Amino acid sequence: MTTMNGPVAVVTGAARGIGAATAVLLASSGWKVVLVDSCTDEPAASYAMATRAELDATVALCGEAIGVISDVRDQVGLDMAIAEAVDRYGGLDAAVACAGVVAGGPNAWDLDEATWEAVLAVNLTGVWRLARAAVPELLRRPVPRRGRFVAVASAAGSVGLPRLAAYSAAKHGVLGLVRSLAAELGGEGVTVNAVAPGSTRTAALDASAAIYGLSDPAELAAHHLDQRLLAPAEIAAAIAFLCGEAASGVTGAVLPVDAGMTAR
Repeated sequence: MTTMNGPVAVVTGAARGIGAATAVLLASSGWKVVLVDSCTDEPAASYAMATRAELDATVALCGEAIGVISDVRDQVGLDMAIAEAVDRYGGLDAAVACAGVVAGGPNAWDLDEATWEAVLAVNLTGVWRLARAAVPELLRRPVPRRGRFVAVASAAGSVGLPRLAAYSAAKHGVLGLVRSLAAELGGEGVTVNAVAPGSTRTAALDASAAIYGLSDPAELAAHHLDQRLLAPAEIAAAIAFLCGEAASGVTGAVLPVDAGMTAR
C-alpha cells in the first residue's frame, strides 16, 4: 500500500471536525492527503459550514497536501479531486467520506422537502458519489492491492432520533451502502467499512443540541455510558485504523466509536 510518495488518501469534509482530524492523522502517518470541502454555507442548516480559511489551515497542518473546494453533491468536482490525487501523487489508496450536515427540528411528516433533500444528498448520496469517483482509481492499483473506502456514519444509523429523521435515515442508508460496496468489492483487495460516532464535539453537535433546546451540547453526553462527549481525534483514530494494514481483514463492518451510546 505504498508508492514512491507513500499511500494516498482523499478525505471529504476535511476543513474541520472529524474530517480535519482524520486528514491530519493520516498525514502524520506518512499518507499524502487531498482534503476536500465545500467551504460554502448550506441553506438547510442552522449553522455555518467550514470556511476556505479553515481548509487552508488544515492543509497547512498536513504538510505536503492539497486542498480542493468541492461539494460532495457535485460529481464533477469529486471526480476532479480524485484526478488531482492521481496526477499529483500517482494513484489512490484510500477514500474517506467525512462530509456531513445536520438539519431538522420538525417531526418527519412536517419536515420541508428542501431540508430532507439536502440532508440526504450530502450525508448519503455524497458517500455514493465519492465511491463513484474513487473506486475505479482504487482498483487501478496493481494486485495485490490494499485499497480502503471508509464512510463516517453515526450512532443515528443504528437508532432513530426524534426531530432528526432525515439525518437518521441518511446514516442508516450509509450502512447499507457500505455493506453493499463491501460485497461488490470482495476479492478485489479493497475493503469498505463505516465508523459510527456518538456525540462528538463539532459544529454539527452544537446544531443538534439546539434542535433539542439544550443550552450546552455536553448535555448530550448523558446518552453515553461514560458520560462524556467524544473528541474528533478519537473518531479519526478509528478511521486511520481502518485505512491501515492492520485492518486488512475487516470489511463490511460498522465500527462504533460512540462511548457506549448504542450499547444500552
